[in-house]
Amino acid sequence: MAYGQTSAAAPAGQAPLRIYAAGSLREPLTEIAGMYEAGTGAKTALTFGASGLLRERIEKGEPAQVFASADTQHPETLAASGGNWQRPTLFVRNSLCALALPSAGITPANLLEKMLTPAIKLATSTPKADPSGDYAWALFRKAEAVQPGAYAALDAKALKLTGSADAAKPPEGRGTYAWHMDEGRADVFLTYCTNALSARKEVPRLEVVQIPPALEVGAAYGLTARSGDPAATRFARYLLTPPAQAVFSRFGFGAP
Repeated sequence: MAYGQTSAAAPAGQAPLRIYAAGSLREPLTEIAGMYEAGTGAKTALTFGASGLLRERIEKGEPAQVFASADTQHPETLAASGGNWQRPTLFVRNSLCALALPSAGITPANLLEKMLTPAIKLATSTPKADPSGDYAWALFRKAEAVQPGAYAALDAKALKLTGSADAAKPPEGRGTYAWHMDEGRADVFLTYCTNALSARKEVPRLEVVQIPPALEVGAAYGLTARSGDPAATRFARYLLTPPAQAVFSRFGFGAP
């Protein structure tokens, strides 16, 4: 099959293709899966969550066929485990932003100063369980180079509000980040820029603050599919085609 093409039609009664994906991919991937179903007749079943937790579930035997992670490490771990996963491909990029309450008065120029202010509640996701948390701690390490002592202070004060298995879940219909900010649990939340933009659509008063160059952290998303599974391979390839990439771009993701 030529690269980027889709199958003509799915066999009648075929089970849905099981796709596990980072929570930050929920909006674009849901739309892309709908496009794929319309074009091929294949059915998909999407499961979203923190990439590290999803990898652990797959390792314990859950029958995922495609794994789209918010980093490259988790799919690489699967591929190296001997569990019949293909070598990962980088398929989109993202970056960190600061989602902030207007009352915090945060700008790119004063972001580090504000994050270090004791009265400012700083939130992140959970490292190891969720790559977003790992990227936040990468930012903290960069902060140390800008201001000695910053890493220890940020590491100590950061509130890990998302990403863990026992993290509080928003009510039905609410976005995680908008909900936490609306509830006053954080003054500033380090998350993907795509998540921050989505939260601002839900709660327009929230501000999306760009990370200054000295602290900037990029996110590379890795994709893998089960070896010897043609349906999984076809869908994984579809995510790299122009129509799928156009959807990712519309939601704020960068090209691989």
